[in-house]
Amino acid sequence: MPPSARDNLEVALAAIEAHDSAINGMITVTAEQARQAADAADKVAADGGWLGLLHGMTLAIKDNIQTVGVRTTSGSLHFKDVVPNQDAFVVQRLKAAGAVIVGKATMQELAFGIRSDNPISGQCRNPWDQTKVPGGSSGGSGAVVAAGMAQGALGTDTGGSVRLPAAMNGVAGLRPTHGRVPNHGSTPVSVAYDTIGPMARRVEDVARILAVTAREEPGSAPTSAPNLGNFLPGLSDGVAGLRLGIPRNHYFLDCGDDIAEAVMTAVRAMEAQGAKIIEVDVEGAENTHQWATIQIYSDACAYHGSRLDNHPELFSPSVLERMLVGRTFTGVDYANACRAREAWQRILAALYQDIDILISPTTPAPPPPIEEDKSLLEATRDASRNTYAGGFGANPGLSVPCGFSRERLPIGMQMEAAWWREPLLLRAGVAYQSVTDWHLAEPPLS
Repeated sequence: MPPSARDNLEVALAAIEAHDSAINGMITVTAEQARQAADAADKVAADGGWLGLLHGMTLAIKDNIQTVGVRTTSGSLHFKDVVPNQDAFVVQRLKAAGAVIVGKATMQELAFGIRSDNPISGQCRNPWDQTKVPGGSSGGSGAVVAAGMAQGALGTDTGGSVRLPAAMNGVAGLRPTHGRVPNHGSTPVSVAYDTIGPMARRVEDVARILAVTAREEPGSAPTSAPNLGNFLPGLSDGVAGLRLGIPRNHYFLDCGDDIAEAVMTAVRAMEAQGAKIIEVDVEGAENTHQWATIQIYSDACAYHGSRLDNHPELFSPSVLERMLVGRTFTGVDYANACRAREAWQRILAALYQDIDILISPTTPAPPPPIEEDKSLLEATRDASRNTYAGGFGANPGLSVPCGFSRERLPIGMQMEAAWWREPLLLRAGVAYQSVTDWHLAEPPLS
C-alpha cells in the first residue's frame, strides 16, 4: 500500500528540516498549507476518490512563479515584499491535480545566471558537494529534488535554467517547446525564450507534471501547440528504431573526457535497446550562443528598464554587470539575431528529418565552485554552451542523469527533439532509466 499524502509530505518536511540549513534550497517553506492539502488528499482517497495525476506528490515552486498568499521574490530586492493575489496558471493546475506544494525554491537573482545566489536568501549549495554551485537559474529546484525535500519541482528555462541544474544535481529536467506550457504569472527574463519546465528524479514524474501543466491558459489567444493527448500510456514503448544523432561538431568539443564517456555509455545503453546511432553535423551550432545572448540580454533590459534606470542599487553587482550587456546591443543587432534564429530553426527542421533525437552532454564540465574567479557572465556562458542552442531553437530538451565525474559530481545527458515532440523525449528518458539507476543515487548528506 503506498504511503498516504500526509506521510509522504512529512518525509519531505523532515528532509527540509535536516538538510536545508546546509543546502539553502528553499526561500519559503509552506508547511501548514502543505499539511492541509495533504490531509485533504487523504480524505478524498479514504472516500474512494482521486484528485488527479499528482495526487499527494510533493512539489516545490521556483520563486519567480506566482503563488497566492505566499511571497514570490524572484530572488530580487525589487520584489522582496511581493505577495501575489493569485496563483500562476501552472500552480493552479498542479493544485487541481492533487499536488502538495511544500514551498518556494530559491534561484539565481532574477533568473539571470547559473550560481543560484540572491540577496534574499543567499547562495544555494549543491547537495553533492556544498562547495559547488547547484546550477541555475533554477538551482534551488534541482537541489531540493536531489536532497529529497520534494518529489518534483517547477523551474523556468531561458537558455538552460532547468536543464543545467537538473544535470548538476543528478535529476531529470525538461525544457518544453516554447509555448507548450503557459508562462502566466512568471517573472520573465525573455518572453521570446522563457518556458516553465518540470524537474524530478524519475522521468515518469516529469511526464506527469508536464501532462498537468501543458494546457492552454484560459483567455489566451490560441497557439500553434498541438494537443499532447494522452501520451502517458506510451511512455514504456521503448526506443527500438529511434534514430539518435551524435553531433560531430560543437557539442562534444572541449568537453571533459569523463563526461563525454558517460554520455556515450548512455547512448550505447539505448543502442542495446534497439535505437540506431547516426553521426551528424549540426551546422551553425557554435554560433547560437552569441545570437541568443543578444536577444535574451536585450529582452531582460527591456523588461527591467525602469528598475535599471531608477534603482540600479537594488541589483547585485554581478547581475547588474551581466544584464547591462544587453544595453550595448543595437536594434540592428537584435534584427540580425532574429534572422539568425530563423535560419537556425530551418537547420533544425532539416536535421530532425534525418534523426529523432540529438544527444549531447547537458553541460561540458562539472558544477563550478561557489568561490571562483570567473564572473557570473563567464561562468554562465561556459556552462550553457550546449543548452543555449535549444533555447535559440525553441525546441524541447530533456536532461537525464547518466553518471558521475571523477570528482563524484553528477553528469547529465541532454536529449533534444523537434518542436512539440516532448512525448518522444520522455519515452526515451523512461527507456534509459529502465536499464540504469543513476537517477536513484542520493547525495552524501548527513
